[in-house]
Amino acid sequence: MTRNPISVSVTIDARPEKVFAILCDVERWPEWTSTMTSVQRRERGPFALGSSAQVRQPRLRPAVWQVTALEDQRNFTWTTRSPGLRMTAGHLIEPQGTGSRVVLSFELSGFMAPVVSRLYGGLIERYITTESQGLKKRSESARIPDDPKSTGAAATGRGSR
Repeated sequence: MTRNPISVSVTIDARPEKVFAILCDVERWPEWTSTMTSVQRRERGPFALGSSAQVRQPRLRPAVWQVTALEDQRNFTWTTRSPGLRMTAGHLIEPQGTGSRVVLSFELSGFMAPVVSRLYGGLIERYITTESQGLKKRSESARIPDDPKSTGAAATGRGSR
C-alpha cells in the first residue's frame, strides 16, 4: 500500500547548479537543517546513483538511504527500507527565472505505511518544511563552504571527500 506523498515547494533565489551542489553534499545537511543530527556517506567519491548514507534525525531511528535515481543538476531520489515499510524522498530542482523552484517530497509504501503515516505524518511534514527553508537560506547565502571562489554564482564542487 502506498500513502499519498507529502511535498513542499520553495522558490530559491539561486541557480539550480548551486542548489543541486548543496543538496548532493549530504554530509553538510546538519549545518543548515535542524532535522538532521548527522549524515555519513558510506563510500567516497561523487554523489551518484547507488550512493548511500547513514542518516540520524531527532525522534527517528537511524536509517541508511540509497540513491535510486539521479539526474545531474536536476533531481535525486533516495530510499530506505525497514520491515514492511519503504520510504522514498525526492529532491527536484527546476529553473525558475534566474533562480530555482525546489520540490521536496516524501512517500511511504508497504503494509506498515498507514500506521507510520498516522504516527509520523505530521513530523515528516514539519521536517520537510524545515528542510526546504534551510535549503533556501543556505542556497541564497553568498558562499558555499569549501568553495572560497563562490560569491552566489553556481558552484559545482561537492565539498572535500
